[in-house]
Amino acid sequence: MILPLRFPPSDRKMPQVPAACADEQPRWCSRSLLAGALLATLASGPLAAAVPGHPAPSFAVTTLDGKPVSLAELKGKWVALEWTNPDCPFVQKHYSSGNMQATQRAAAESKVVWVQLNSTNPSHQDYKSAKQMSDWLAAMKASPTYAALDESGAVGKAYAAKTTPHMYLIDPGGQLVYNGAIDDRRSTNPADIPGARNHVKAAIAEAVSGKPVSMPVTTPYGCSIKY
Repeated sequence: MILPLRFPPSDRKMPQVPAACADEQPRWCSRSLLAGALLATLASGPLAAAVPGHPAPSFAVTTLDGKPVSLAELKGKWVALEWTNPDCPFVQKHYSSGNMQATQRAAAESKVVWVQLNSTNPSHQDYKSAKQMSDWLAAMKASPTYAALDESGAVGKAYAAKTTPHMYLIDPGGQLVYNGAIDDRRSTNPADIPGARNHVKAAIAEAVSGKPVSMPVTTPYGCSIKY
């Protein structure tokens, strides 16, 4: 049984966000509190597999062009996971600015396999077919290694993916080393990107060089995944 991941309410006033994303995850006011509390929450139940330092949940999906790919097949490689939804203003921020594409390129330069997943339920208005997703990726000039639909939501729920975007990094041994946001600027404004800390780039740079990831857990922000 997959239990929903819940975060404690924030005691800070948060910026206004689009109504479509009103249920995004709140930022906590302390990074140390965030890491400790989130790890404790994850480790207390069936979601322990989504905790950095634990084995990443296995998955097998079919890519947008009809090819199978699984985590087992990628063993021995670094793997980044990205949850996306083209209709989400937060996703649009990172793609319209080129920030997500730049992060994908940085991952590729470090020999990281990038797997993009869309877990939107086919009955939801935000659902995109494989062709629509392929067309969107081409228009955005995005370069994930693989892109797939997770129409059943099984992969997203196994990882407790909550938002679009929600990012993960898995080491060659299959251990999760990062779980959280793409960066530390929770907004839909592309102007915030230059001053942001890109958590994914930082995690990749540290991990592939043999260093421990300094911030293995951050709070994901964005639109809720439409399971």
